[in-house]
Amino acid sequence: MAQNCEAKEYRESIHAGTWYPGKKAELEKMLQTFLKNARMNARGKILGLICPHAGYIYSGPVAAFSYKLLLEQDFDDVIVIGPSHHYGFYGASVDTMAGRITPLGKVDYDLELARKIIKTDENINYRAEAHQQEHSTEIQVPFLQKVLKGFQLVEIVMGSQDYSTCQLLAEAIVKAVGKKKVLIVASSDLSHYHQQKIAEKLDNLVADAVNRYDPELLFRRLSQDSCEACGGGPIITAMLITKELGANKGKVLTYATSGDITGDYSQVVGYLAGAFFIEEKSNIGVELGFSPEEKRLLKEIAKKSIQAAVQGKPSPQFKEIPEKLKENYGVFVTINRHGQLRGCIGHIIGDQPLYLSCAQMAKAAALEDPRFPPVSKEELPELEIEISVLTPLQRVKDFNEIKIGRDGLLIRKGVYSGLLLPQVAVEYGWNVQEFLEQTCHKAGLPSDAYKSKEAEIYKFSAEVF
Repeated sequence: MAQNCEAKEYRESIHAGTWYPGKKAELEKMLQTFLKNARMNARGKILGLICPHAGYIYSGPVAAFSYKLLLEQDFDDVIVIGPSHHYGFYGASVDTMAGRITPLGKVDYDLELARKIIKTDENINYRAEAHQQEHSTEIQVPFLQKVLKGFQLVEIVMGSQDYSTCQLLAEAIVKAVGKKKVLIVASSDLSHYHQQKIAEKLDNLVADAVNRYDPELLFRRLSQDSCEACGGGPIITAMLITKELGANKGKVLTYATSGDITGDYSQVVGYLAGAFFIEEKSNIGVELGFSPEEKRLLKEIAKKSIQAAVQGKPSPQFKEIPEKLKENYGVFVTINRHGQLRGCIGHIIGDQPLYLSCAQMAKAAALEDPRFPPVSKEELPELEIEISVLTPLQRVKDFNEIKIGRDGLLIRKGVYSGLLLPQVAVEYGWNVQEFLEQTCHKAGLPSDAYKSKEAEIYKFSAEVF
């Protein structure tokens, strides 16, 4: 039976000490490591996230890709929506205790907002049993405490995940929040206990629906058992809410499985980090005067070159090339898959037509990057291509000349050299010193090698698309 009374007590985080560290210092250190290693894979006004909810050792590195986006954001309220794992009921339950206690301290629930959501429909209420053992909402709170300040929390557990419940809950939340600045967090893992290749096939259908920002498509696929997500309902609800609040982009930030941690790929659980946001123009690099059609064509050249190389076909021939793409530029082609780097190779010096260099670097990124196995035919539909057209190198005389977001770096010392593109420093949140140190690391040099008189340091910029 639904319980409408409100308790005065704070809800203890019963999974602290097992699913994640129970001591503040240890938890702080773990979260900091996860966030440091995550990339900033989306730019804009963040309205919603998808975060996994397994033990931190398994899903924490993935969740950090979502939570790192919040380091530049602030919110009045965070609404975490998770599935019910232990208690069956229809509708959704909104927690009305005083708040949540974790090793990082207390977070107050926004009880006024919780009451507004509950009042909208009889199938949205408070059921104590739905929250007592539930980990899907609890597991998100320490991350939120780490990256945000001054927010109130609403925790919601979904007992049913049919489309009508998703719509009902989404409408209730949109109506209740009014003009509050809110973040929606959908808590979900993906497929469970399949062999790695099967898991990737299933999970790619969820990722595709997220990237398409299509809640109805995701619901159809889940209903037909084409894919799996224990928090499919929360993801769909988050899509519906954030669309209504003005988001125009859904993006998968990264994907992994438990096998990537354990090394056992026979029975894995899939984890995805995603974001829903109002996309903003990138402030990375510089503009070199390429038109939207020229950018589209250059990406098409890279895509077709990769497909031909992976499929063992002759390199494609390109005709009717715009004059701008015949100009000599250095270029890097970056290949990502599910938000993770899959290959990146470039040619620094602009000594041949851009379109030819792009085709060559695309092929090399797919097949010749020594850090990765060659791209397979099965991966082709899942690849994302990013092109960086470079400006000429300039010798750095003063480190104050280096600007994060505008500049990339190249260091040479003896037989060693290393290069990092402008977007890398932004994605990892580095300052100039960290950028220099990481460029040294890329070159195989000590992190302070940039201080040596024998080190040659160059900066460059790029138009990135």
